[in-house]
Amino acid sequence: MIAIRSADDMESMRASGKIAARVRDEVAARLQPGVTTLELSEFAGELMKRLGAESAFLGYHGYPGIICASVNEAVVHGIPDRRPIEIGDIVSIDVGVRHRGFIGDTATTVMVGVSDPDVMRLVAATKQALAAGIGAARAGNRVSDISHAIESVAVQAGFGVVRDFVGHGVGQSMHEEPQVPNFGPPGRGPLLKAGMTIAIEPMLNMGTAAVNVLDDGWTVVTQDRKPAAHFEHTVAIRDGEAEILTV
Repeated sequence: MIAIRSADDMESMRASGKIAARVRDEVAARLQPGVTTLELSEFAGELMKRLGAESAFLGYHGYPGIICASVNEAVVHGIPDRRPIEIGDIVSIDVGVRHRGFIGDTATTVMVGVSDPDVMRLVAATKQALAAGIGAARAGNRVSDISHAIESVAVQAGFGVVRDFVGHGVGQSMHEEPQVPNFGPPGRGPLLKAGMTIAIEPMLNMGTAAVNVLDDGWTVVTQDRKPAAHFEHTVAIRDGEAEILTV
């Protein structure tokens, strides 16, 4: 069932979203050559604790990390490790926090000394796709209006759109209804209603849209091992423009 949030619940969603955004931004600011994603994950956990929150990812279906850190060809669900970040890497930082019983979920992709113009275009297009999806997220539209807006940006830019993993409702649980694909024709799927909260998260690949899951059971990589980018916001549906909760 698709939940409609009460005013009190929405305030809790705003609070968790602000914490998630702060953790995302402070972790992203520490991304530099020589730093490991495990160090970033440990920092994120300490910051969450100071802010009165906890990781919504750690232990979720057995996931072993506090955050997800996906490097280069890793699309999503990368497990933080001891590999040092290098110049030219792109790193997706995905943060989920639980606070007051509600979850804020957000992601950004950071370029570390990147000079490749195609990688820059990929990251810019993914960010643009997120903005387009959020622009279509308003009461009276359908879920696939978001999907179509995202895919349109990706297709125009010439990048692959991941189909195996999608956006989703989010609230008291990490993954709630509805699913929010990043592809498809407009005008289909559940009706968007004021008070719904969803995570919109385009995942674009430099080459093929096809992905594989590594032997660790979590890390999703592009099948052709070309770079991928990922951006995400939790938003609240309203009669007008959606309210971005993870800012």
